[in-house]
Amino acid sequence: MTMTDIMNQHANDIYAKALIWDNHAGFESRPDVDLSQLNHWRNSGVSFVSVNVGYDVRPWTNTIHTLAHVRHWIEAHPNDYVIARSVDDIFRARSNGCLAVSFDIEGMEALDGNIDMIQLYYDLGVRQMLFAYNRNNGAGGGCHDEDIGLTEFGRSVVTEMNRVGMLVDCSHSAYLTTMEAMELSTSPVTFSHSNPKALCDHPRNITDDQIRSCAATGGVIGINGIGKFLGDSIDPEHFVDHIAYTANLVGVQHVGIALDYSDGTDDLQDAITGQSHFWPSEWYGGKIKFMAPNRLMDVVNIMLRRNYSSEDITAILGGNFLALAQRVWQ
Repeated sequence: MTMTDIMNQHANDIYAKALIWDNHAGFESRPDVDLSQLNHWRNSGVSFVSVNVGYDVRPWTNTIHTLAHVRHWIEAHPNDYVIARSVDDIFRARSNGCLAVSFDIEGMEALDGNIDMIQLYYDLGVRQMLFAYNRNNGAGGGCHDEDIGLTEFGRSVVTEMNRVGMLVDCSHSAYLTTMEAMELSTSPVTFSHSNPKALCDHPRNITDDQIRSCAATGGVIGINGIGKFLGDSIDPEHFVDHIAYTANLVGVQHVGIALDYSDGTDDLQDAITGQSHFWPSEWYGGKIKFMAPNRLMDVVNIMLRRNYSSEDITAILGGNFLALAQRVWQ
């Protein structure tokens, strides 16, 4: 065998043994979304994916209808998919050859001003929720808006999320909002799908201070696979650059995978083009490109070539987010 063959075999072995956790799938949240695109993750050997079921771009009622649709669809395909209410569900799904799925919500508009909605969403399978999707709302500031920090409602949301076991997510939110949330939370927090601004100066990316503060809570930063946040590239080499930068800054144990992938069947590009208020054209002009789940094997090969250990690669692929869920989910 050549050295390349040996390296490829090593990568295959690591990938096959790892529990692979994608912390955010980025397709459009709507009640008629084509969920067959979940096959991209299942066919790529991914063990778990978090699916967004609502965001501030749509009314809060859309989140309820989307959750109903997604839950029904998954439960109608029990041989392939499982709703993960607990970490044990993820292990069982993996042992049965199924993809485990839980849900996330991007923005507190989905609460309709009612703090009791957090428990309801948790009971329906939502395991993480962020404050504001790019623009300000009643909970706090978005990354493309005036940085107002957490509101009183936003502060009460953090307390309630800690109580029920829902992961506090700081992606898409403004700097001050995230820093106040991380200081307030008594549980570890996440930037579920955000990249270091030091490598790509986009408002959706996050500063070294934000990365350090997240790590200080015991949290994990999920590296995003969208080209505009990687530096106008979906080359896995650049994806690993962002992994490496974050790991060098705060440690391997605080880095994970969050591809934010959509295959285009749900017309997300049309939504972005038609809603410049949420996606300013100067930052989102042109076609959005996504690194697909089937490139994760390339990511493993690149990390091996850069002398990452098998243990560190396994942690980044999913072990770190798994450990975070074990600490936070109830």
